[in-house]
Amino acid sequence: MPTRIIAIVGPTAVGKSAVAEHLALRLGGEIVSADSMQVYRGMDVGTAKTPPRERRCTHHCIDLVDPGVLYSAAVYQRDARMAIGDILARGAVPVIVGGTGLYVRAALDEMSFPAGDLDDSLRDDLERRAVAEGPEALFAELARLDPDSAAIIHPNNVRRVVRALEMAAYGASYAEQAAGFGHRQSHYPETIIVGLTMERSALYRRIDERVDVMLASGLLDEVRTLIGAGFRDALTATQAIGYKEFVGVLEEGAPLADAVEAVKRATRRYAKRQLTWFRADPRVHWLDVTSLSSAAAGEAAVDLIESVGHTGGDS
Repeated sequence: MPTRIIAIVGPTAVGKSAVAEHLALRLGGEIVSADSMQVYRGMDVGTAKTPPRERRCTHHCIDLVDPGVLYSAAVYQRDARMAIGDILARGAVPVIVGGTGLYVRAALDEMSFPAGDLDDSLRDDLERRAVAEGPEALFAELARLDPDSAAIIHPNNVRRVVRALEMAAYGASYAEQAAGFGHRQSHYPETIIVGLTMERSALYRRIDERVDVMLASGLLDEVRTLIGAGFRDALTATQAIGYKEFVGVLEEGAPLADAVEAVKRATRRYAKRQLTWFRADPRVHWLDVTSLSSAAAGEAAVDLIESVGHTGGDS
């Protein structure tokens, strides 16, 4: 099989990491994580990182920054493409794996970001203003500077309002970028994207089991350590599923059972959003792994990739 870039995508808990490692070992490859939470050091159990001692091949784009450091898709694009280029230069196969759809596209597709995306200072200022002046003031400013973007963003969605103002400051338009998401053009030739899926009930059972395993593996201690290190605000961020729910347990004595159920419920909703994102991409070759073991799913992925390669079908 010719050297290609492989991407393994799909919802959380479907078994992407095991399949990706299987492929990397079979094809002489290295893994590039495309997970927006695994970039943070110390957030290990709750992000389902493969422990270093269990990694059987080289992993990239993991443990890049401390929690609380703003890390955008633009920064990830830079880091991921550096890793991909290094892997290709050594004659190995990059295996991209993750469920953060925007990160997958940032790495593999023709996507441009404003130069300011690599600088957090403006975003910090805007977020401080959102707290001091209120979301209405920032939205009014956006409506004046970029009415097209304001028209597609809810006034109370502070995160997107901040993002749109940040882009406007660098001469870009949130509305134009959002419209461009529908256009998919691969940055690398001969890229194959494999999407893993399984029956909904089976996936939900795996999500619930994963949360239980995380607790048994020391997730509460991990949250406690991160809070003690001064990263509480990072743990309560919207995207920090599996962390923010336990802050109240540790700080206020909230019922553990309620927090566990909240994590499972939020993770199931997140999995649905992931599937919606990836199913919108016609380049994904889907593989149902409902009845397959990790090893069998890995072999099925190898067969699928070889089949796609023989027909000359890129992603």
